Amino acid sequence: MQHSEILITAIVEESYLSLEELASFCAVEPEWVLQHINDGLLSAAKLESGHCYFSAIELTRAKRILSIERYFDAAPELAALVADMQEELDSLRRELLRTR
Repeated sequence: MQHSEILITAIVEESYLSLEELASFCAVEPEWVLQHINDGLLSAAKLESGHCYFSAIELTRAKRILSIERYFDAAPELAALVADMQEELDSLRRELLRTR
């Protein structure tokens, strides 16, 4: 994890990002985020007054999906599937470390 990612995660870990903030951190247009929400590839952590708010976990997921889409010219659905598998591997690794 790069230093900037650690800093961003630390900043947003205990707060929520707005749609615009999430898009800004990912360097994409808010429409990219909305399209991925509509396609079921991203989800908002909470909704208030018709506004979406995102957790640090969703920021990490969005950045993973975007990276896979860009570097491998992958379809959004495939990028989300790869992100799902990465999240599952991370979870299994944490579980393995707890059992040692």
